Amino acid sequence: MKTININTTHGYDVVISGNLLDKAGDYIRKSVGGSKAALISDDIVYPLYGQQVEESLAAAGYSVIKYIIPNGENSKNIFNYISILNFLSENHMSRSDTAVALGGGVVGDLAGFAASTYLRGIHLIQMPTTLLAAVDSSVGGKTAINLDSGKNLAGTFSQPDLVLCDYSVFATLTQNTYRDGCAEIIKYGVISDKELFYKLYSPINNQLEAVISACISIKRDIVCNDEHDNGLRQILNFGHTIGHAVELCSNYKISHGSAVATGMAIIAGAGAALNICSEGCRDEIIDLLKQYKLPVKTIFSADELYNAALSDKKRTGDSINLIFPTEIGKCVIKKTSLDRFKEIIRIGTVGTIGTEGVS
Repeated sequence: MKTININTTHGYDVVISGNLLDKAGDYIRKSVGGSKAALISDDIVYPLYGQQVEESLAAAGYSVIKYIIPNGENSKNIFNYISILNFLSENHMSRSDTAVALGGGVVGDLAGFAASTYLRGIHLIQMPTTLLAAVDSSVGGKTAINLDSGKNLAGTFSQPDLVLCDYSVFATLTQNTYRDGCAEIIKYGVISDKELFYKLYSPINNQLEAVISACISIKRDIVCNDEHDNGLRQILNFGHTIGHAVELCSNYKISHGSAVATGMAIIAGAGAALNICSEGCRDEIIDLLKQYKLPVKTIFSADELYNAALSDKKRTGDSINLIFPTEIGKCVIKKTSLDRFKEIIRIGTVGTIGTEGVS
């Protein structure tokens, strides 16, 4: 078991261990107290783990209500957001009560946004059930829903009160969902931790607690330095600007991890072509992505990706911030004009020709 404290404006612990679900109620009781818990989950996760968590909450003295959404990125929409707010209100949830997000990034983002805005904020517990949510979206306080024009365009910065990361539940993930998390872990190695990157040549599954802890520690240090994403925190978006464009172009049929893997390959390819990083650095990134059977190419054109990326949150006026690797374990933020951005996508797409795997 590992506990990592996130010392943001509103500090909290991330508990990383196997077999935490039965103890969830006790952890939550010690963290936030209260009398009522709203369990928010999806129609894949809830049948697997929902009753177990409900029983743990009830044993800790909570009155439990539940709200289940359809699985998938398309559920992270304004209609479900409003529906959850109405659900909380109809069940007379108060500011001393707690929302418990049991699921992957979609559930965590949606429940977090609802919890942060209902009554101007109620308690939130994140219980990630995917590897991707465990190492990324459950920590750091970003909440959001998608709009028609792009991903995560409406949301808040609102830290949870506790994160319970039970990695034993990852045993029920599909291979594709598990790989999504591997993409984010590779991202952490590229941007900040050379040692972590090379550890990933051995299977992640054999070193889960150590790898998850390393990723969360990296994110902790970055978020505590830049809680509201005005500077350093933007390095966490390596691969994401183009990745989000891939997701949007596919109407979210391509998963987040696969899209980000493609985005990392494209931006690394452009970085090598522009002498921001070496060809060796590019090749190492692409080779590791391929080792985890992640895609490094896309069927979408540079124009399609560019147009989809125009609504990216990191855009400011006629420029956008792009994150390039300079070497394994280090990266740089480059303010880029939109015209140059389109050319960078073209260059990066060419830079990945001949590699295997198409998203």
